[in-house]
Amino acid sequence: MTEEQYSGKLYLVPTPIGNLGDITIRSIETLKSVDLILAEDTRNALKLLRHFGIETHLHAHHAFNEHRAAENVISRLKAGSSIALISDAGTPGISDPGFLLVRACRQEKIPVECLPGATALIPALVASGIPCNNFYFEGFLPHKKGRQTRLKFLADLTFTFILYESPFRLVKCLEELILHCGPNRISSVCREISKIHESHEYGTLQENLEHFQRNVSQIKGEIVIVVQGKDSK
Repeated sequence: MTEEQYSGKLYLVPTPIGNLGDITIRSIETLKSVDLILAEDTRNALKLLRHFGIETHLHAHHAFNEHRAAENVISRLKAGSSIALISDAGTPGISDPGFLLVRACRQEKIPVECLPGATALIPALVASGIPCNNFYFEGFLPHKKGRQTRLKFLADLTFTFILYESPFRLVKCLEELILHCGPNRISSVCREISKIHESHEYGTLQENLEHFQRNVSQIKGEIVIVVQGKDSK
């Protein structure tokens, strides 16, 4: 265990995945008090900050500049700045940029604090009716290389697993899950969590595939797929 050596601190601040009312009071207070906010997309971030009257300076921090931007951020933290990292929606680092910066902070003994808050996978899991005492979070599958290997791995798990998926690849993903898991594996497909058109489709993989093949117009927004484990009851 190493002792943190600097007065600067990195805050990981979850932002709403849909309903702006899901932001916490503590998150708003933190975003107002820090010296700088790093955002995945500054245009999206500005909408959120303006809504809550937050005027803190904003810099871009995304997957395309995370490597080269980390060194500058570390320098500012060492100099005593307080910096908050936010993603477009949810908790930074969960299928969004953040890991590289947090690791660099830990290596440099800079304090890191993650505030509790919004993430899509937990509401999707808990509302699914599928066992949630033990689960595996995969996030987004690789688009090409390694995709089938990951699907085979997931199909053999004896406990619930969770995927994120794009609306453009949902039908294909369900077809692939049926190929590896079989058509009768219980699943839940959740869309637009916390938004006005939130929906949860519960049934076998085959039933969910047929539902979305019939209702292609419904395939919009962020999607979470929850699948029961192999031989799980």
